[in-house]
Amino acid sequence: MSPRYIARNSAIAARLLGDEMIVMSARDSTLFTLNPVATEIWQAADGRTPLSEIVETRICPKFEVDAAAACQDAEAFVEQLASHGILLVSDQPIEPA
Repeated sequence: MSPRYIARNSAIAARLLGDEMIVMSARDSTLFTLNPVATEIWQAADGRTPLSEIVETRICPKFEVDAAAACQDAEAFVEQLASHGILLVSDQPIEPA
């Protein structure tokens, strides 16, 4: 499987409240409240770090979860936010806009 790179869409409004991120889709005005794990992925979504590396280096150690399960959950989370235009996903590094 090729690496997947994720980046935050620069046109999205997001605010950190405590340990959760509030994100709003400009496309359909959907509001998302990200739990601490999803917030960690959101904050690491720089377009240059593969999702698998984010999970292995940030999610697994911090939340003490199994890497295989964490990768599967992270993929589902990324797909959900990508479908709303909140995250950008590519098989190549994503350059900043």
